[in-house]
Amino acid sequence: MRGIFLPELPRYKTRSELFDARVLDAYQPLYERFEHELAGLDVAIDIVPRMRLNAGHTHWPDDVVAVGPVPLGRLVPAGVDHAGQPTRPRLIIFRRPVEQRAKSPFELQELLTLILTKLIAVYLNVSPETIDPQFTWE
Repeated sequence: MRGIFLPELPRYKTRSELFDARVLDAYQPLYERFEHELAGLDVAIDIVPRMRLNAGHTHWPDDVVAVGPVPLGRLVPAGVDHAGQPTRPRLIIFRRPVEQRAKSPFELQELLTLILTKLIAVYLNVSPETIDPQFTWE
């Protein structure tokens, strides 16, 4: 019986919370390097892509990072919401497709870094190699 007299056990983290932490871990060095430029960018995580997908679609615009027909992340530009309020630009990582492509925690971290690097490069209108000189998307 845990409570006032006994300290709480370390809280169990769900897969979603662990993924969120990994995204932040991958984003942190990029943010520190380009803090001023990324100050207006929000980072979000969605379970699955909430965008219109066509079967067999493999050509994506620059603001979508995908493997074949499956989007892994997306950059949503600033705009206006349904209430007429301005929205900030948002970088969205799709959790399930990313998790399914990573076979280990190390691969997950590498994949997240690649996705974030590519989307930040699009946001800043520079090449991914400007963000990370060792960048390769295979």
